[in-house]
Amino acid sequence: MCNEKTIDRRAMLKLLAVAGLGGLSSSVSAAPGVGAMMPGKGWVKSTGQQCEGDGTPLQFIPKTAADSQPLENELEKYPHCPYCGMNRTKWNHSRHLVQYDDGLVDGTCSIHCLAISLSLNLDRGPKAIYAADFASEAKIKPLVDVEKATYLIGSKLSGTMTASSKVAFASEASAKQAQAEHGGELGSFDNGLRAAYLSMAEDTMMIRKRRSEKVKKMQMKMKMQMEKKSS
Repeated sequence: MCNEKTIDRRAMLKLLAVAGLGGLSSSVSAAPGVGAMMPGKGWVKSTGQQCEGDGTPLQFIPKTAADSQPLENELEKYPHCPYCGMNRTKWNHSRHLVQYDDGLVDGTCSIHCLAISLSLNLDRGPKAIYAADFASEAKIKPLVDVEKATYLIGSKLSGTMTASSKVAFASEASAKQAQAEHGGELGSFDNGLRAAYLSMAEDTMMIRKRRSEKVKKMQMKMKMQMEKKSS
């Protein structure tokens, strides 16, 4: 891994980039009720059920039980990203997993959603963080400790939940080989996390636009089906 100067991660998490968010609401269509867009399922309505801790930071704490062996069958235990709903097996090449110091675990689809988890859990320290080794030829890419990984940032490789990819490699040699082919800059996990926060505004606008378009298509399809039934 590159010998980059380690940054104060907790300080960085408290100083998130918020500039450029003015366009967040301009391209969003009205959602069909209270719920969320779930990849592969469409619009899933909320049950409206209230939980203890709602309206406080407690609502963001992972709801799974403490896990002392988070890497064992991790895709079965954490099949979907809790922040975007994406299938972590489908996006196994970019997935991340964080085990907090109290044993609770968040399995995410990407470093983008990992950054969300870390920012929502500011008072809970990460015990260990893992990322998929992009260079692996395995069908399900293995997870590696991010402190030992090298990240390729801003290359031509496709990103997950971002227009600017941040890809992890188990070895610096593999990262350099990918860099020679796809460009980008090499860095540590902290560099990749910083880049994820700095691109959060533009990435969020991009994601909201895409989801808004999906909602519009879904509403048009439902309207056509209702008109067909009534005719």
